[in-house]
Amino acid sequence: MSETLQTTGVAVSDADLLGRTAIAVRAAGSALRERFGEMVRYQTREELMRALAANDDTALDILRPRLTRLRPDAGWVEDELDGGALPPGEWWVVDPAEGNVNHLHALPEWAVTATLVRENQPVLTAVHLPLTGETYTALTGAGAHLDGRPLHVSQTTDLGLSIVATSQARPDEDEKVVRRVGSSITAMLFDALVVRTAVPATLHLLNVAAGRIDAFWQFAGARADLLPGALLVTEAGGRISDAEGRPWTPQSESFLAAAPGVHAEAVATLSR
Repeated sequence: MSETLQTTGVAVSDADLLGRTAIAVRAAGSALRERFGEMVRYQTREELMRALAANDDTALDILRPRLTRLRPDAGWVEDELDGGALPPGEWWVVDPAEGNVNHLHALPEWAVTATLVRENQPVLTAVHLPLTGETYTALTGAGAHLDGRPLHVSQTTDLGLSIVATSQARPDEDEKVVRRVGSSITAMLFDALVVRTAVPATLHLLNVAAGRIDAFWQFAGARADLLPGALLVTEAGGRISDAEGRPWTPQSESFLAAAPGVHAEAVATLSR
């Protein structure tokens, strides 16, 4: 249920807070859209990191002051690649340019996300896709929406008829994780209809919440690329677990979001 909380001395419900968060991610997205179009050239890892940081800073210069005004006492996760549990209290988990490397390569798959986490549970999230103008939102207990329209996961009950997807959590991944990713893709190629592989995770999870694809899985991962989609999928009626079907937490080593009708089959495939 939505709580009524204090922000800047005025009582604001979680629903109102979500609306203001959506305004903030749209504003940050507009700034990133102005920087989008030409491929950014780089020759070294250092040049790449500077280009990524420039995009992040552009969005954070808008997001940080706005979200801080909304919840002055909330903590702020500095690194979008961080994982694991958060300390007690409220935290903003933000990815200022989710799919940043795509933005640099003039590819359209990128977004701006902001999620409020309370006692390690995502309470609300807003994900904005600047190139389409779409904003996906979710509030615990109040459903998931695309620009105000309710979202629902697919009714598919056969993995063999399903479109599924996975993503690379981060560059330079541990060899064990890389091999597990590869074997899971092979297994899904045998069992599912179509397998999509791309970054970022959030955009796949939006599609699960909207019923466009039937399942998404990932090994390893960070809070910022999984929490927004986890809340959206849950509120759209989907199931969240780790790849073995156990309850998922930010400390889990794997992640699975699926339509209820194919969740068990997806677990069986990923557990082989």
